[in-house]
Amino acid sequence: MTLAHLAATIQARKSASPDSSWTAKLLAKGPEKCAEKFGEEAIEAIIEAVKGDRDKLIAEAADVLYHLLVMLAARDITLSDVEAELTRREGTSGIAEKAAR
Repeated sequence: MTLAHLAATIQARKSASPDSSWTAKLLAKGPEKCAEKFGEEAIEAIIEAVKGDRDKLIAEAADVLYHLLVMLAARDITLSDVEAELTRREGTSGIAEKAAR
């Protein structure tokens, strides 16, 4: 599954019943809960990265990407919006980009 396909599925679930979809249930709880869940998954990924368990890190990274897309959807931000920002930054040094903030 590509990130674009996952993002489209999440968008479609915005109108689903929270009783029938985990994604719809998360979105119904609001952006704050979606952000909290993203944070939990990010911490779990960090723990697996430190431990060095490749398979567990891959699984947690998938959870992080899913929950990031849910969090963005909760604030009506699309994957295309994020991709546009990455394109804007392309060719810019990370050091220069941070200095411009």
